[in-house]
Amino acid sequence: MAIQILQLVKNHSYVNVANAKAADTNAANAANDAINYDYKGIPILLQKALALLVLLIISPLLLLVIILIKTESRGSALFSQTRVGENGRHFKMYKFRSMYLKSDPHYKEPDPLQSSREGICKKYLNDSRITLFGQFIRKYSIDEIPQLFNIVKGDMCLVGPRPALAIETYEYDSFVQPRLFTKPGLTGLWQISGRADTDFEEQLQLDKSYISRQSIFMDCKIIAFTIPAVLSAKGAY
Repeated sequence: MAIQILQLVKNHSYVNVANAKAADTNAANAANDAINYDYKGIPILLQKALALLVLLIISPLLLLVIILIKTESRGSALFSQTRVGENGRHFKMYKFRSMYLKSDPHYKEPDPLQSSREGICKKYLNDSRITLFGQFIRKYSIDEIPQLFNIVKGDMCLVGPRPALAIETYEYDSFVQPRLFTKPGLTGLWQISGRADTDFEEQLQLDKSYISRQSIFMDCKIIAFTIPAVLSAKGAY
């Protein structure tokens, strides 16, 4: 039902916004952006093939990461979380586990008031839940590598808005709703623009900017800039 509702909004966004109470300039711009929403990035089939190839090449590294995670703390090395994908479809997003399980004696819940980021998505500079090896794989985004499986499955693509938590989407208005009209990505515009140093609103605006300018050239440019952004570890914690 959620997918059908979002698809209806996608196809008739201009009419819906025009009839809404908040028919101001920003809402009109959001509607115009949502009208032409054909995918214009790197072909999906090519992305799936590349993701599968990379997984095969780095499989020994993935095995090593799994061993190190399980050696340091109890629990599965892989972590899955329900995220919101294209047209509101929910899917399981995969990551390497970087935190202690709640059942682990080392687990300690952080104080929400100590979050270094305002808004729905909390982020902590010194998160007591993160393991020692977890700090390393988060710093260099190694924990995100399992999302290549999501790309192979068709849940995600290489470049796009980061897959949102359902609770985040409750805060979306007509201006940022188009963020749900595309496949989420492994990297994106805000990942090369400060990563965790950007706040929730900035991330939404950067994602929306990418959506309106999406192209094969832009995807390639973002992928190229992702490499130094990851290696520098700026804004990663």
